[in-house]
Formats: sequence, structure tokens, C-alpha cells
Amino acid sequence: MGMGSGSHQAEDAVRPFYAAFHAQDRAAAEALLGDDFTFTSPYDDHIGRDEFFRRCWPNAGQVRNFRLLAAFRDADEYVVLYECERTADGVRFRNCEHLRIEGGRVREAEVFFGRER
Repeated sequence: MGMGSGSHQAEDAVRPFYAAFHAQDRAAAEALLGDDFTFTSPYDDHIGRDEFFRRCWPNAGQVRNFRLLAAFRDADEYVVLYECERTADGVRFRNCEHLRIEGGRVREAEVFFGRER
């Protein structure tokens, strides 16, 4: 996994963020998200932290076999590629996310959906 240059605070937030999401450890996720966290996807336009937990958090229980395939860093910004498998039907999919880290916490996440396999 290529990491480029940047702060250790940023790296310390990225892996634990994904681990908390896929373990459904909300307390750990809350500790890793900035108070002004925003999330964007094809279905969500800069929703805040509370809305993220209401709308997106339940999806954590619908995936298995999460694999972080690559992460590229430039200062406190990451582009991350990961692969998951849906629990209900076994379909695999890849997504790419852009994360911005400030003060060791995820401040912004923007997800780009990949194709199903």
C-alpha cells in the first residue's frame, strides 16, 4: 500500500476509521470523526456527522470481508481503494474514497462507488 508523505496523525485515523466501521464499533468511530465531519456519496451531499450515523452507519452490518487494497496520501488527505462483499448475496464491490484528516480525526469523507463483481 503506497502511503506517500504526510503526518502520522492522518495515518493513525484512516485504518482505525475503516476498522471501526466494519466492526460496527460506533464508539470508536465517533472518537475518530471530527465534530464538523461531512460525508458525500452519490446518495448523500455533504451530510453531517449525525446524519451519517443515521443513514450510513447501518450499512456496516451488511458487508463482510472488507479489504483495504490501497491508500495514497498527500499530506493529510488520502485516496483509499477497498473491496467488500455484501452479506445478503455475496456480491463483491470496490469503492474509492477521498478522506481529509485534521488533528488526527476524519473531517471529510467522499465516496465514489465502483462496480459490482
